[in-house]
Amino acid sequence: MFSLINILYLVAAVLFILGLMGLSHPKTAVAGNLKAAAGMLLAIVATLLDRNVIESGTRGLMLIAAGIALGAIIGAVFALKIKMTAMPQMVALLNGFGGGASVLIAGAALHDAVNPNLQLLIATAVSGIIGAVTFWGSLVAFDKLQEFLLPGKPIHYPGQQLLNALLGIVALALAVWIVVDPTSDTTYWVLVLVASILGVLLTIPIGGADMPVAVALLNSYSGLAGAAAGFVLNNNALIITGSLVGASGIILSQIMCKAMNRSLANVLLGKLGSGESTGASADETYAGKIKSTSPEEIAMLLETARRVVIVPGYGLAVSQAQHAVRELATLLESKGTTVEFGIHPVAGRMPGHMNVLLAEADVPYDKLKEMDEINPQFGQVDVVLVIGANDVVNPLAITDPSSPIAGMPILEVGNARSVVVMKRSLSPGFAGIPNPLFAADNTLMYFGDGKAAVQALVAAVKEG
Repeated sequence: MFSLINILYLVAAVLFILGLMGLSHPKTAVAGNLKAAAGMLLAIVATLLDRNVIESGTRGLMLIAAGIALGAIIGAVFALKIKMTAMPQMVALLNGFGGGASVLIAGAALHDAVNPNLQLLIATAVSGIIGAVTFWGSLVAFDKLQEFLLPGKPIHYPGQQLLNALLGIVALALAVWIVVDPTSDTTYWVLVLVASILGVLLTIPIGGADMPVAVALLNSYSGLAGAAAGFVLNNNALIITGSLVGASGIILSQIMCKAMNRSLANVLLGKLGSGESTGASADETYAGKIKSTSPEEIAMLLETARRVVIVPGYGLAVSQAQHAVRELATLLESKGTTVEFGIHPVAGRMPGHMNVLLAEADVPYDKLKEMDEINPQFGQVDVVLVIGANDVVNPLAITDPSSPIAGMPILEVGNARSVVVMKRSLSPGFAGIPNPLFAADNTLMYFGDGKAAVQALVAAVKEG
């Protein structure tokens, strides 16, 4: 039976890898997701075949069945109810659940162990530290994204980095103590308490603009905590799966750091969030310079355009305007206009957010142009339609060294002949700063809900 379980775990691991490969492209993402789900189902079945599970008795089997049922119900409700705009919060919660589970597994294993070996003790200490940091850090990330209790802006206080360093040293010292003297469970739970405080303090200085990076990193932490729990239980599936999640999370964090000009070291140390900008205020930036427009005026502009680039952002996701945008693109193409989509790596709140939304509306993937590809071409673009995007097109990233987004690569839409920005208002993006693009000479502002605004524009183009 042990050999069969390990074979099933190996097959599950292969399915996880194939699933990750499939998720790398929109055309294969659905199949990749199904393969990964099948792998997880197989891993659960293999775990249920374990002798300890079979011999746990009626009460034990009933508890396991209840846990599976409860988890399935919660997962199904989340999957059906969650909005794409709230996906980062969902990911943060799932990260937290993984970290919390690792903490409890390691604590239970340490409590039950009669003569714990070195592997179990080290893995238990690692699970306690990483799992607790992940759990509480993820809850803080969720709350800062939702802004229930904590503000989205960075929270700083004197001696912040020194306190974090001291807590890290104390956690490591407690981990060594557990390995040297594992006779008391109390040491483990003190370690968990210290790591929990560290998880909170590492996350609160991260602002809303940088929170997607933190969520990606916490995703990596949850994988590492799961792998450590696998060593606690000698479970190959947990070790392999946790390693895959940990590695992919780090890679994703690096991609996002590059896209936002952030240092991975600063993410690891909780040093993201540069505070307030010393640049011009919104009143100084916009006063007397904003030029509002109408669907009819934009339709006239598009009538003579030979090349149009649509830049989607978080506002498009909020209003669910992707289908209306696809209709607009199809309509313009029927008139001989070349239409493309400029995609920033972190448009929305997570990498791939815009790709998924546009794929849902059947926008051909070859029309989605990455930032590095489209930026040199904006000078030859007649009209850029910016729909609900803000920080990813904000020129302050280039011009203001004191800006919270200083150095972040942006879509340089201001180089186009004309720019139309569709937005509800002049409210700032996640970074909380004004956007000089809105007041540029070649920019027109079209205020309104993204979906309704695009639908009105479609009607105006048809009438024209």
